[in-house]
Amino acid sequence: MARDLLHEAVKNALLQDGWEITADPYIIETDDVDYQVDLGAEKIISAEKANEKIAVEVKSFIASSFVYEFHRILGQFLNYSLGMEEFEPDRKLYLAVPSRIYQEYFHLSFVQKAVKRFKMKLFIYEPDTLKIVKWKKK
Repeated sequence: MARDLLHEAVKNALLQDGWEITADPYIIETDDVDYQVDLGAEKIISAEKANEKIAVEVKSFIASSFVYEFHRILGQFLNYSLGMEEFEPDRKLYLAVPSRIYQEYFHLSFVQKAVKRFKMKLFIYEPDTLKIVKWKKK
């Protein structure tokens, strides 16, 4: 599987935010097909709570058409979500979005509707500084 151009930037941003990378790639095995999500990570929230587990699909949105790229990514996200429901339902799937792309396109109504309808969790990161700018969990 080819890695996204910003794979290492996202991985480093997660590490700087205190996450432990537990899988690279994170494999979802289903009865029909195996999927490879870019990263699996865990972070201990506190001593009283269980580990928080995430899987992260990294996208740089380099296609010439944002709409085409978003449709392709949405399909991947939905397939991975279905696979994770069976494989590891306590792990949350996130889409990693570069801050410039988020600011430029994620205000569009069709994108907002898709994110809301399909309960896409996002984290927005700055590729240059390797910082996570924002978590959007709903």
